[in-house]
Amino acid sequence: MADVFVSYSRRDKARVAPLVAAIEARGWSVWWDPEILPGQEFDRQIDAELKIAAAVLVVWTAHSVDSRWVRGEARDAADRDILVPVRFDNAILPIDVRAFHTIELDDAAVSAGGPQLNELLQALEGQIARHAGRPPESVKSVPLPSVPGVASTRVAICVLPFGNLSADPGQQYLSDGITEDIITELSRWRFLAVRSRSASFRYRGDAVDVKLVARELNVRFIVEGGIRRMGERIRITAQLIDTETGDHIWAEKFDRESADIFNVQDEVVRTIVSTLVGRVQVSHAERARKNPANLAAYEYVLKGNALSWDDPGGAEEAKKLFEKAIELDSGYGMAHALLASIRSGQWRDGPDDSDALLAEAYVLARRAVELDENDSTCFSIMAQVCLLRRSFDMALQHMQRAIEINPNNQWNNADMGIILIYLGQPEEALAWFKRAKEIDPYFDQPWYWRSIGQALMSLHRDEEALAMFEHLSASHYRSAAFSACCHARLGNMDQARTSASTCVAMKPDFSMRHFMSKEPYKKTADAEHLAESLLLAGLPT
Repeated sequence: MADVFVSYSRRDKARVAPLVAAIEARGWSVWWDPEILPGQEFDRQIDAELKIAAAVLVVWTAHSVDSRWVRGEARDAADRDILVPVRFDNAILPIDVRAFHTIELDDAAVSAGGPQLNELLQALEGQIARHAGRPPESVKSVPLPSVPGVASTRVAICVLPFGNLSADPGQQYLSDGITEDIITELSRWRFLAVRSRSASFRYRGDAVDVKLVARELNVRFIVEGGIRRMGERIRITAQLIDTETGDHIWAEKFDRESADIFNVQDEVVRTIVSTLVGRVQVSHAERARKNPANLAAYEYVLKGNALSWDDPGGAEEAKKLFEKAIELDSGYGMAHALLASIRSGQWRDGPDDSDALLAEAYVLARRAVELDENDSTCFSIMAQVCLLRRSFDMALQHMQRAIEINPNNQWNNADMGIILIYLGQPEEALAWFKRAKEIDPYFDQPWYWRSIGQALMSLHRDEEALAMFEHLSASHYRSAAFSACCHARLGNMDQARTSASTCVAMKPDFSMRHFMSKEPYKKTADAEHLAESLLLAGLPT
């Protein structure tokens, strides 16, 4: 039995050898198959060694990322929570392992015994000690880097193979394809620990015991479903099960024309994934609210994110929770990003002209993308902060990066709409808002409706904008100000004065000058139109 199983491409044997030597110098045994002879039962031996290893070191290079063997071994190690990945030459990682903290190495650091090599050895020591049932001695004094991609802070989920409910067994390819696509897309979400295809496809069958699956794969949520072709139509059903309670917390069916099957598949996968992610977050947030004591960093973030930021008290409480999360885990990119969002919002709504809070938000947002370069939300929030700083090109660049990382994130799609409003492209903004709602039919954030209304105002479609503001169950002074503008433009002066009074009641220090100083319109004409509307509505100058 070897302590460490090394997964790598044979073409990288020379650069892996010093790693093996460093590991063996610590007294640990290593299996890295340099001497397997032709004729041996190659697959069986690898499988046996992989199962008994205390830690799996995966060496990612330009060669190994293309190896199905290395990718498979990495997924297996991730499922068992014994994965220790390293990367040379900034190799582009497979999407289903990007959520894990990966140690950056170079040949010089390995040969010189630099801090990156020490970080690797500490990570291996932690895994080996845990496997042996004892605390790792050196890790006590030198904590391992902690990020939200670590399995212990993520929500574990698996997607069971979707059943082929059609009479034609030949349709199995469609069921498998949709299942695999859902697994791949879910892997884009950094707060989810998604079990690999090889793990979940072992449970193919008509009668699956979800409790057994949950125990064996150590998952909180299970997704299952089925596909049936009915003439020229196709029906896909999907449901999300909370294995701790046995509750079916979400279920949906999709009926589509099957003529363009691949577009149908893309549409359904996009909708299932984003709606499902939203339901997981809601369910997990409710659980966090019920267990306020001894929360981990992730749960602090979850609880803070569930609060209403439109309410000053809610924003202040969220700020404290995000700060606690950073105290617990200084490498938590998402916590930095959300705190940046809170601080930028407090700057925008604040009574003075100081830019101190916005400067703080920028530092936090920049740190977030440094800590987690594969989290789309970090880039989305960085884009929002850049927008408020009137760095328009940078705002669009970061927003495009967020969409590139996760095109099926409904929040990011809506955030792109906000960016485009201020860049003077309200028609394009409306298309992005529409896409966000198509991705997740449950998407119903107050700022979403307020932003759509703002885009319509820029297009001088004030009556339609008012209809958007009516979606808001709890008002905000910005919504009241915008409503006053629309009524004034439509000649409804009584309603305009009422909305203006509501705005001032919510924010007694409201002034047009201060409000417009923090509205980052790129085009002068757009800013002038809003300023004229505020004046017409009778709001304080």
